[in-house]
Amino acid sequence: MIDIKKIEKNEVIPGWEKGYKEVYRSCLANRGEDVALVDRALEYNQKRKEIVQFVEATKSEQNKMSQEIVKLKKAGEDASGILKEMQKLSAQGKEKGKELEGVESELNNLMQTLPNICHFETPMGASEAQNVEKKVFGEKPSFDFKIKDHVDLGENLGILDFETAGKVTGARFSYLKGKGALLERALTQFMLNMHTIDHAYEEISTPFIVNATSMYGTGQLPKFKDDAFQVSDTDFFLIPTAEVPVTNYYAKEILAEEDLPKYFVAGTPCFRSEAGSYGKDTRGLFRQHQFIKVELMKFAHPDNSYEEHEKLTQNAEKVLEALGLHYRRMELCTGDMGYGAAKCFDLEVWLPGQDQFREISSCSNFEDFQARRANIRFRPKGGKPQFVHTINGSGLAVGRTLIAVLENYQNKDGSIEVPEVLRPYMAGLKSITL
Repeated sequence: MIDIKKIEKNEVIPGWEKGYKEVYRSCLANRGEDVALVDRALEYNQKRKEIVQFVEATKSEQNKMSQEIVKLKKAGEDASGILKEMQKLSAQGKEKGKELEGVESELNNLMQTLPNICHFETPMGASEAQNVEKKVFGEKPSFDFKIKDHVDLGENLGILDFETAGKVTGARFSYLKGKGALLERALTQFMLNMHTIDHAYEEISTPFIVNATSMYGTGQLPKFKDDAFQVSDTDFFLIPTAEVPVTNYYAKEILAEEDLPKYFVAGTPCFRSEAGSYGKDTRGLFRQHQFIKVELMKFAHPDNSYEEHEKLTQNAEKVLEALGLHYRRMELCTGDMGYGAAKCFDLEVWLPGQDQFREISSCSNFEDFQARRANIRFRPKGGKPQFVHTINGSGLAVGRTLIAVLENYQNKDGSIEVPEVLRPYMAGLKSITL
């Protein structure tokens, strides 16, 4: 959630060298949002302040009248006139109090759906066509035979079963069997080991169900409720990503400045209804309702959060590089970036079966957007508590990494070579064959 006070003050933002209000308007326009929402928020807030001022003035006047009534009664004089005036004033105050509740509700509802302000380095643009390529690793693999996609490879090897999953559950679910299940487990363990041992993240095992307050804290509610699986007749939700339970670990808490930054990594199943992607990527494992993801999460000091954002992105890249997978880093423009992010890099891996790069990790700096919603702060030495900056990214999406391994390491006979770094996690297995 953005801070309405920053829009009102309209102070110049370093890097932009423009006032906050002008910058935010520009960001809204480039995200495809209605710029008029800024004025609406300011109008609601101004009305709120006017009502608050009236209610406070009313209470003050009532207190004065109450004291006067006491004096009159002690002196044996008639206080009925003042009493009637006080009752009238009290009724007006209650009426304004109800109006205040309505205005505050409208303001809060609006502020909950407004996107984050953009970092000054974020490219301005309306769609992914304006994303900027920042880095390329490796080269496209070449094959001297007709390649298959991961669905054909997996089904031919007997390690992927979509038909049975469709019978047991429905579309966009799958079974991984035998060496396929082993490969998924190996990838997950390999990623967790790399991030904990090489990159100094603390592993955390989280709940897979969270409450609505936690979903609100990271920005999934109310804007993306349709993308979530809610437990019937409760305020519980299946986690769409470990970002939700990990970020909310410090909700409503104040950290010590010397404890920042904090690094966490979690490997969890994730559940998404994919309500906005009907008919898109329905083949195979790429966009499923249930998948495993290794999530990287940081709580950082505002002064160095972008340094930490870069490190986190590099940590995710190291997984792809260790697996020998061709990928590129894309800096997302305003129109393609998630609504809570101030700056975001997508890592896109090359998938031969699709003959294109596809996103395998999004690494975002939310600045204080999530921390403000979840009330996560730190206390500088000798100062007042401030909101931390939150940073997260996939390190990596395991199912999409499995797709990349199957398609990039396929052989002419339909077998799959196991990347060398994964072999210790697969009992020394060098290839997946029938």
